[in-house]
Amino acid sequence: MTYDFDRPIERRKSGSIKWTKYSGDVLPMWVADMDFASPEPVIQALRERVEHGVFGYEWPSTELTEVVVERMQRVYHWTIKAEDVIFLPGLVSGINIVCRAIGSPGDAVLLQPPVYPPFLTAPANHGLTTAQAPLTMVTNGHAIRYEIDYDAFEAAITPRTRLFLLCHPHNPTGTDYSPEQLARMGEICLRHGLTICSDEIHCDLMLGGARHTPMACVSPEIAANCITLMAPSKTFNLAGLGCSFAIVQNAALREQVKKAEAGIVPHVNALGLTAALAAYRHGDDWLDALRQYLTVNRDTLVDYVAENLPGVRTTEPQATYLAWLDFRESGIQGNPFEWCLEKAKIAMNDGAAFGSGGEGFVRFNFGCPRSQVIQALDQIKNALIPV
Repeated sequence: MTYDFDRPIERRKSGSIKWTKYSGDVLPMWVADMDFASPEPVIQALRERVEHGVFGYEWPSTELTEVVVERMQRVYHWTIKAEDVIFLPGLVSGINIVCRAIGSPGDAVLLQPPVYPPFLTAPANHGLTTAQAPLTMVTNGHAIRYEIDYDAFEAAITPRTRLFLLCHPHNPTGTDYSPEQLARMGEICLRHGLTICSDEIHCDLMLGGARHTPMACVSPEIAANCITLMAPSKTFNLAGLGCSFAIVQNAALREQVKKAEAGIVPHVNALGLTAALAAYRHGDDWLDALRQYLTVNRDTLVDYVAENLPGVRTTEPQATYLAWLDFRESGIQGNPFEWCLEKAKIAMNDGAAFGSGGEGFVRFNFGCPRSQVIQALDQIKNALIPV
């Protein structure tokens, strides 16, 4: 079956945050949702659920849990049990639940900036501090990539560090860590008694044939010390329906998570559960086509930056639909987010919001029709190099 990812879809009238935050003359390339319609089987399942007409409280079905268990085995060769799965209304909620579950006020959470902004804010919501081990940027011409400084990673751990929040695949750099990298970070965490929370929401969005390994698959010891957060939301463009899940194989750790969410976190809504089941049951052909399309979008962006945007560098993400652009040598004045918004009429995410190492960067969402990616890049080029 063929899928038309080139078709523009009008979103301003739908109440889209992405498309209505800025004025109508601004092209939005920022928040991490895509401008593609979700798979048709998901849309059809939602139609049928709406026709039922009753939208009361619902439990996640046994079928949905079984589908998640089967998917982990089939895609990642990861054997889990139904009782290991905890459904949640979102990954940001999940990160905050974990921060509430692990440690006490004054304890620290280990982070690797630049990183997804809720990682930076969640610890303080629960009286925790942060211990930061910034990633190391490596340049190669117009390309940039990020590496882990393991000495700095271990040195950042203090006697009060209780939790490591891992972003894998990494947002905003698009890095998907190898089993060797995961094992080394995991071993350090085990040695220092840190629980690992691995946010793997972008794990299905691997580009160019890259393969993802969940942190919990590295070893049984790491699995027993790990909380994995996943969701169909980024994968199938279902973020507004609010359905995600945690996988916690250690029973005692799982009870800590459940206790931390009790009475605070709502159940997943009926339509979110319906969409998740349909996506995981019937969305893989669509997903394969999407990954191919996003890979070409990524390559188009990388080539365009190298050929047309002097002084700008970019990541070549292994996963996600997010590129991380470095404007620090472009010659522009001030914050590149503000400059692009004013001069190029392009809205991206301000790199400064991603913490240490983010200043002078923007995050560019290429999860949209290719014509829109090129239009955005053309507008940046025309502002950078006036005719």
